[in-house]
Amino acid sequence: MSAPGTVYLVGAGPGDPELITRRGLRRLREADVVLYDALVHPDQLRHAKPDAELVFVGKRAGRVSQRQAAINRQLVEAARDGKTIVRLKGGDPYLFGRGSEEAELLASEGIPFEVVPGVPSPLAATAYAGLSLTHRELASSVAYVTATESVEKDRASHDWSKLATATQTLVIFMGMRKLDSLATILIENGRPASTPAAVIQWASLPTQRTVVGTLANIHERASSAGLGLPALTIVGEVVRLRSSLRWFDTKPLFGKRVLVTRAVRQAGSLAALLRDEGAQAILAPTIRLAPAKDLAPLRDSIADLKRYDWILFTSSNSVEIVLSTIEEAGLDLRALAGVNVCAIGDKTRLALRSHGIVADLVPDDARAEGVVAELGPLLGRGSRVLLPRAEIAREVLPDSLRELGAEVDVVAVYRNLPPEPSEVERIRALVDPSESDAVLFTSSSTVRNLVELLGPAAADRLGELDLFSIGPVTSQTAESLGLTIAATSAAQTIESLVETARAYYAPLRDAHD
Repeated sequence: MSAPGTVYLVGAGPGDPELITRRGLRRLREADVVLYDALVHPDQLRHAKPDAELVFVGKRAGRVSQRQAAINRQLVEAARDGKTIVRLKGGDPYLFGRGSEEAELLASEGIPFEVVPGVPSPLAATAYAGLSLTHRELASSVAYVTATESVEKDRASHDWSKLATATQTLVIFMGMRKLDSLATILIENGRPASTPAAVIQWASLPTQRTVVGTLANIHERASSAGLGLPALTIVGEVVRLRSSLRWFDTKPLFGKRVLVTRAVRQAGSLAALLRDEGAQAILAPTIRLAPAKDLAPLRDSIADLKRYDWILFTSSNSVEIVLSTIEEAGLDLRALAGVNVCAIGDKTRLALRSHGIVADLVPDDARAEGVVAELGPLLGRGSRVLLPRAEIAREVLPDSLRELGAEVDVVAVYRNLPPEPSEVERIRALVDPSESDAVLFTSSSTVRNLVELLGPAAADRLGELDLFSIGPVTSQTAESLGLTIAATSAAQTIESLVETARAYYAPLRDAHD
């Protein structure tokens, strides 16, 4: 009988997908099977192997225990099959996460396991809400308490007569349903009714909401605000710090729901920039990237690279495909010796640099017109230029270079395809004011594909959202299709695009504040 696989009990952190530890990510990338909870951010699952089995085992407070028994059974069975399993749990596995129960089971079954701690939700919730669990002048002790204990218990185990005043800060898990009675119990057992209290929902996410009050009125205020699960309740003088320590929910794009239309493999960096500004990045890829149907022309060009004076890389996609084709031909970077390299855009420059190639020219203006203005003076009549690019692209660049006397070989290396059929309905549903506030268009293809996906009602549906474009060409495409662009990025970079959205919303946020 083969040895069992290992189970990794991994803390995913409290919500923000970037709060998982490096070790947690490494284990996630190695897993054959991932059993994940309801509060795990979906972006984290994108780090799993393409062939990994992803199993949703989400549980909510108050449910009966049969579901935990099913999870236990899945862990054991997968391990018996010799698989590597990650049990991905919100927050930390051992802090009210039943991770210790799962570990006990694995130990009893002789299955090897490892625990990867996660950022506990109280640490993130208070930090992101502008609070602090401890403070030299306000609190030097903290207690964590769950308001929802095991359904197998026939009575609560908390001794509130001691617990209510035992520590200066009290953190109550899963207490929203009992907030009124909990406040009453604390007051009856010695906490002043004037004690500051806060309820934090969806901690560390752009959907985070924080309500502050006192034990006397926190239930009324949280209920009036419509707060629900998941939420933490913080009781103690540290709640007074919020007015000076707030930083997350004051970010320029906090709470904005922004559709990212880039291909999935390119969307991560843009989503991270949006999260840095407090926005909720929603992946709605209206294009898929795939190699060109016929790469024979590229292979032919690579076989005779020495005939070219310049090679123009238009995107990181073209960089990866050209270099991988060079490698497949049994060559290495020496094949580019003697060929000048032009990188159109900073991301393209960085993609080349990651392979050890320093571009000879990076035009300040990434538009075709700007490239011609800077490259043109470097070309002589008869200069030979290789231009690997998307199958469908503007002809301004090659035509303009030919007018200067250059010989230009245009080679299609990748295609922009519409989204997978399985994604179409999900993306359609997202183009709605109840789901999104804005759309970021990063190319003309993202505009055309989204309009085609939405059909005749595209202009009306997109007219209800704020539309941002990465550059004038993309804006022109949108306007030709009947769309109104709220703002166009000054530079054709994702950083500039996010800054454009930030500047657009700044006056509205200032007026609201």
